[in-house]
Amino acid sequence: MDVENMKAFVKVAELRSISAAAIDLNHLQSNMTAKIKKIETHYNQVLFNRNTKGVTLTESGQELYDQFKKILLLWEETEMKMGKRKEQLRIGTMISLGGAMFSDALEELYKSYPDLSVTFKTGSTEYLEEQVVLGHLDIAYTIGTLHNKKVQYQKAGLDEMVIIGKDINSNTNFYDYISGKDLITLSNQCLYFSKLDQIYTDHTIQQGKIIEVGDFETLVQFSTIGMGIAIVSKHVANRFNVKHYLEVPSPYKHIDLYLISRLNHEFSPLEDRLIKTIF
Repeated sequence: MDVENMKAFVKVAELRSISAAAIDLNHLQSNMTAKIKKIETHYNQVLFNRNTKGVTLTESGQELYDQFKKILLLWEETEMKMGKRKEQLRIGTMISLGGAMFSDALEELYKSYPDLSVTFKTGSTEYLEEQVVLGHLDIAYTIGTLHNKKVQYQKAGLDEMVIIGKDINSNTNFYDYISGKDLITLSNQCLYFSKLDQIYTDHTIQQGKIIEVGDFETLVQFSTIGMGIAIVSKHVANRFNVKHYLEVPSPYKHIDLYLISRLNHEFSPLEDRLIKTIF
């Protein structure tokens, strides 16, 4: 069985789409279809259920997928050790987390793999889940979850939220401070913002107008000069050297951090090492 055919089978299984797998592997769709048919002929079994939305593994297909994954992981590890395969990571994270959480882990990996190639993207939870499903990223860290059936989620920790704005000190009362203030956010669909909105609703607090901005630097600047308040992670507050902020009261202060990947994706040795180094 050819390794390239095994890779094609695994990619189709993980993306649940022959066309998406063809794009990801830079194949013609007809060639990808031929590879899958060749494998099914070889084993004389139907390995995929076809429908208008794509494909799903049959019971036999799942068994073969599990076996192919073991073979490919061993093959990739062997190729890397023998210097025949380009070491590659394709990872993503929320804009609010940024690259800081990866820097130490990547530094350690570069010591062992000086030719390591890293694809790194930042964006919203929705964007990162889409990139994972499409096969443009293999793993990503997101805040919260959209419960996508094509994504597998693994809780990786908690992100702590704070309120930033002008004239905050140790005596500032949280609920008095946020009352009537304009709210500065990257988007009113932001999961952080939804937490703040929930606080206003639960405590019947009046809120001001919503001001959407394009990036965290602007958000922090506008907040600290008094244009309004913003809810951000402590990572963001510390990154921009915000010295005074308000702790968000329980039970609102934490939001789950997830490690996501495609359904059925098994972590490569490089991904495993990265994940273990981060946490």
